[in-house]
Amino acid sequence: MADLLWDDVSCFFDPDSMGSLPDVRVPGCSVEDWQAVLDLVEARGWKCQYSEGETVLPVPRAEIVLSRPADAECPDLRVWPTPDVLAIFRFLDDEVIDFDVDLRELQGQERLDVFCGFLREIGRRLGKSVLMDPEGDYGHPVLGFDVEADRVVLMADPLVM
Repeated sequence: MADLLWDDVSCFFDPDSMGSLPDVRVPGCSVEDWQAVLDLVEARGWKCQYSEGETVLPVPRAEIVLSRPADAECPDLRVWPTPDVLAIFRFLDDEVIDFDVDLRELQGQERLDVFCGFLREIGRRLGKSVLMDPEGDYGHPVLGFDVEADRVVLMADPLVM
């Protein structure tokens, strides 16, 4: 059974009202949690690409990438849980795992199921909530993986359109 039904949550995937790049985050993390996500990407065989600026490099260990100088360019890790869904992880902080998704890629029940499965995999691996905030509205999640429920749940009332 699907965690969420498209008809119930489509308003949270409208790029015009939510922004096209919502913030997805896992608060309360550590370098070890970042490494667990990197290990998950490898274990699941998800296609990925790590880069620093324009330079594509092999995926380093989390402690290496997170110990770069403060003025260094922020690296990113592009992860495709399926060929048509992309998540871009940004190594901004060792205490919050932060990534973007493009809502234009997450339209319909099938893509919603992929997205929920991706959040669930990360949340289960870390034993932590994975939250999605509207673009530019950090700290006000509309949905996310709930550890106790062991599934993705709504965290805000659907918008009336």
